[in-house]
Amino acid sequence: MSRVAAIIGGGVIGGGWAARFLLNGWDVRVFDPDPEATRKIGEVLANARHALPMLYDVALPPEGKLSFHPTMSETVKGAEWIQESVPERLELKRKVFQTLQEHCDPSAIIGSSTSGFKPSELQGCATRPEQIVVTHPFNPVYLLPLIELVTTEKNPPALIVRARETLASLGQFPLHVRREIDAHIADRFLEAVWREALWLIRDGIATTEEIDNAIRYGFGLRWGQMGLFETYRIAGGEAGMRHFIDQFGPCLQWPWTKLMDVPELTDELAQMIADQSDAQSGHLTIRQLERKRDNNLIAMIRALRQQGNAAGRLINDHQATLLVPLADGPPIVSVRRVIPSDWTDYNGHMNEGRYGQIFSDAADAVMAHVGADADYIAGGLSYFTVENTIRFLAEAHAGERVRVETRVTQGEGKKLRCYHEMKRESDGEVLATSDQFMLHVDLKTRRSCDPRADVMARIETLAKLHKDA
Repeated sequence: MSRVAAIIGGGVIGGGWAARFLLNGWDVRVFDPDPEATRKIGEVLANARHALPMLYDVALPPEGKLSFHPTMSETVKGAEWIQESVPERLELKRKVFQTLQEHCDPSAIIGSSTSGFKPSELQGCATRPEQIVVTHPFNPVYLLPLIELVTTEKNPPALIVRARETLASLGQFPLHVRREIDAHIADRFLEAVWREALWLIRDGIATTEEIDNAIRYGFGLRWGQMGLFETYRIAGGEAGMRHFIDQFGPCLQWPWTKLMDVPELTDELAQMIADQSDAQSGHLTIRQLERKRDNNLIAMIRALRQQGNAAGRLINDHQATLLVPLADGPPIVSVRRVIPSDWTDYNGHMNEGRYGQIFSDAADAVMAHVGADADYIAGGLSYFTVENTIRFLAEAHAGERVRVETRVTQGEGKKLRCYHEMKRESDGEVLATSDQFMLHVDLKTRRSCDPRADVMARIETLAKLHKDA
């Protein structure tokens, strides 16, 4: 039976939460009085369906069921998780919580997307304050993993553990803020940068585009993979963080910034910012900017996956939970995935080198299926590809769902031969084939040898099963 999430408020953030739950197999119920809510969430979902699966090398779970409901009472029925994303007005949020708690399961977790209010403020008039936590996300919720989980002493430890486990199961990173503070952690940094940016624009030092260039071509890249303190530790050289502080600490006394002062947002300054922003990005629609942002994030996070760092490591860990055991077939469905945007070339279709990648992944899946897995390889034995003939039959494009069907056509002694067919999921068309011949190898001598007996037995069984398929 599917798990159920209720989304209260279907704007950009609520829509992002709906997508994150839905694409991870949850049924999602939505309440939003906006008559345009269905359209707006549909557009967010379209972006999420394009983007999130591209981070992974396996298929996400089957999508859950999305439904819209006219009342909050009906929306929260049977919900295990309730996510509130209504406008940032404390009295409105408290009123919503009172209504929710009249109708929801007492064991449900109620998370608030608030970027500024403390959980104790939200719990103030609640019937069951222990049920309410802050779960502050970052846009786009369906791609960026950080969730600031802010709790109080009224939240039972078991509920906090359950909240963290649920968020992690969605591929998110729950940063537990144990002592509440206005604006939590991340937005306090963003506010500081925002204040300084306003001064730089007001004083004619920089435009909106120049400020964005300073971030995206400089420290933004460093922060995206290493954060603040690891970055500055490196800046301290071999002597480390203490040397950095000793060297650059005195700069804090210099009148560089105006962080403790805020420029008045006059109509003139607001218009100046708006005009500069229009000149910078006005040639693109919001949907086009969102797609550009999502594709950039996909490429960056996938690069971090290869290095096993930061958000990339999180995707790797989450992907491990999505793997499902293979069936013997025939055929073996060895790969199920979405073609990511960074696999396409200037012709707009998948680069030929990526066909080798996907068939290599198919072979790895077959190897693991017969017992030649990571532990087997660590023990000094593996299969090496000796010959691989790939035929390209049709184009594959970014965002398309594909599968690879594999048949073991030879399995005797040192030899393993697989025939792979890469097919488009939507219509079953064969996009490419691979006839791959492998030899079993001793990794110490780098010479061919017989596989372990249990592995050989599995291969022989599959070869016999697939012979007439």
